[in-house]
Amino acid sequence: MSEKIAISGAGLVGSLLSIYLAKRGHQVDVYERRPDMRNTELSAGRSINLALSDRGWKALEGAGIGKEIKEMAIPMYKRVMHAVDGTLTDQAYGLEGQAIYSVSRGGLNVELMNLAEKHGVSIHFNQRTNDVDLERATLELEDPERGAYEVQSDRIFGTDGAFSAIRQVMMKTDRFNYEQEYIAHGYKELTIPPNPDGTHRIEKNALHIWPRGNYMLIALPNMDGSFTCTLFFPYEGNPSFGTIKTEDDVLSFFNEIFPDAVPHMPNLVEDYFNNPTSSLVIIRCFPWSRNGKVCLMGDASHAIVPFYGQGMNSGFEDVSVFAELYDEHDDWTSLFEAFEKSRKPNADAIADLAMRNFIEMRDLTGDPDFLLQKKIEARFSKRNPGKWLPLYSQVTFSHIPYAEANAAGIRQDKIMAEVMAMPDIEKKWDSDEVEKKILSLIDA
Repeated sequence: MSEKIAISGAGLVGSLLSIYLAKRGHQVDVYERRPDMRNTELSAGRSINLALSDRGWKALEGAGIGKEIKEMAIPMYKRVMHAVDGTLTDQAYGLEGQAIYSVSRGGLNVELMNLAEKHGVSIHFNQRTNDVDLERATLELEDPERGAYEVQSDRIFGTDGAFSAIRQVMMKTDRFNYEQEYIAHGYKELTIPPNPDGTHRIEKNALHIWPRGNYMLIALPNMDGSFTCTLFFPYEGNPSFGTIKTEDDVLSFFNEIFPDAVPHMPNLVEDYFNNPTSSLVIIRCFPWSRNGKVCLMGDASHAIVPFYGQGMNSGFEDVSVFAELYDEHDDWTSLFEAFEKSRKPNADAIADLAMRNFIEMRDLTGDPDFLLQKKIEARFSKRNPGKWLPLYSQVTFSHIPYAEANAAGIRQDKIMAEVMAMPDIEKKWDSDEVEKKILSLIDA
């Protein structure tokens, strides 16, 4: 039966969800507090490109938009690590041909909104969500021209981000659990512009990392030949956002710590001071639904830090899992309960994995022992595909639930700790002895 559905938030998850619901015959209205990005210039400095992997692609293909997005995405087949002395090392993300894809957040959002409208979804911009009646499924909205007004729906979805207005109301209800944690680091976006001929200044099909212990710089390629760089940096301490205050501070720090990046960043000082410093927050809550009337999805229910490149992908997986469960349930209450029970353990797991990958990226990607361990794992996995799938591949190139991948990763860490402790492991890493050792530990 067709229902009247309201979605608060026309970002990536809300726009994608609206397509799935419209294709199932519902009347869908999306209310977005920001203006229509298709009519305004996208502001720099706010996560303007993202890494799409298999979970995200599955959801996009289910909405019928996979082909269009592939045409605006750049495959990144490996990490390239930049040492202080300029030495480059690289590490493949998966098997030959496997890649994560750099895609414009704004470009992807525009494509999703366009497709949503083609399916009959109505998107209303400059509409602030002020309140929601969880019993009656009524949204209280505010329009800059006509002021406050109410919208009555059969169901309401909150896809309005980490600081969700819908969740704020749910937090006031009995037995609602909520946890919010800001990490000590923030981020600032910088730019490597294209060469004069429009080509990329550094290797195009890779994610570049400058790992420096407590902080790091990364760069993802854009279609126009530029790279979007992100500096992940502590708010406090020395060095930190708190201590770098002048142009000389910026140049001195970057020339010392990221010397091979500086020649490619002619606008470094301007970018540093013009682009905002943004915080990084982890949000966990439960339950995600109320009364079979209201349901949270994406960052509104499980915001994570970006270090596994899974924030968008996990939100998109919310949508594809919800769609699968929708087709199995006859009523919304049981559907919402099945959805939140299915997704909550996986949302918690990817939050933990993202913080773990932050430590890996900033501290370990330039470490010879870490790189050797990854080589051993890759070799063993290739020779014994049914016995070992590296944790990164489980998260990025499979649809194994995040919670199962996390548990498997913990088991693999214990095994690899014993393998790396073998005498002369650096000399015999590709030997039958090492392979037999791993097999014996798996079977133990």
